[in-house]
Amino acid sequence: MITRRLVLAGAAALAFTTSASADDWKAKYPELTFAVIPAENASGVTERWAPFMNYLSKELGVKVTLRIANDYAAVIEGQRAGNIHIASYGSASFARARLTGVKTDAFANDINADGSTGYYSVFFVKASSPYKSVDQLKGKNLGLVDPNSTSGNNVPRFELDKMGITDADTYFSKVVFTGSHENAILALAQGTVDVAANQWTSDDDSTLAQMLTKGMLKNADGSPMKKDDFRIIHKSAPIINGPYAYNSDLPEDAKAAIAKAFFDAPAKDKAAFDRLQDGQKKGFHPATTKDWDGTIELIKFVDALRKKKAS
Repeated sequence: MITRRLVLAGAAALAFTTSASADDWKAKYPELTFAVIPAENASGVTERWAPFMNYLSKELGVKVTLRIANDYAAVIEGQRAGNIHIASYGSASFARARLTGVKTDAFANDINADGSTGYYSVFFVKASSPYKSVDQLKGKNLGLVDPNSTSGNNVPRFELDKMGITDADTYFSKVVFTGSHENAILALAQGTVDVAANQWTSDDDSTLAQMLTKGMLKNADGSPMKKDDFRIIHKSAPIINGPYAYNSDLPEDAKAAIAKAFFDAPAKDKAAFDRLQDGQKKGFHPATTKDWDGTIELIKFVDALRKKKAS
């Protein structure tokens, strides 16, 4: 005879089994590694991301460790080897990872303050310079970010090609890879380059804006530089914000828990979330890997340019 006691006992056992099953992944992955690219100096990256790592560790019930990669390629290879479980990618580096067979799945990207989910690649010059357009910069020095940077290399080369500049290395006197978005702006501010490619969402949401807020940019006399000391001479079409992606081989329960923790962050730990982007983002947008299919076509285009130059 089935009694109420037996039904309740069965339900309790099922709930226990379900809960235990959901936590099985934690035994296999007692620690997760989260990798980010060096958009700024290492200490700045740590200060920005550490509160969010603490939040994720608490929400997921396993330690989440921050890894500051040397460059975009290091993130790609780290995920390929399975040493990086979650990564913050740029659009182009994520496309490159997929093109080269890395098992990685996008699950979210940033929502801007205005509700959009994109940004731009821009060419900055100093406002005190005479340059008002790219065609005035032939024979000058160009500062790029990293070969796998979306706004700092791939889109700029695509934009230059649209202007008829198919080979940046011969059009400019020197093309310098600075290593990070901050370094590209620093090179411009210090006069090492005459024009610098960088990311820009709005006047208040960009690498330049972050650096000005932190007082990182100085004039020759030591006085702080201002927004008006820089000028945008070209802006690309909108680029989809880069994804947060986890290893495809992670258990589905782990993936679901990671995604939920991200989407809950603005409400559960607003301070940690706001610290990530100086309060310039309003949340995480659910995303899928296919959202970056168009970026793969961009990477193929830039690769074709490179091969054409080499031939």
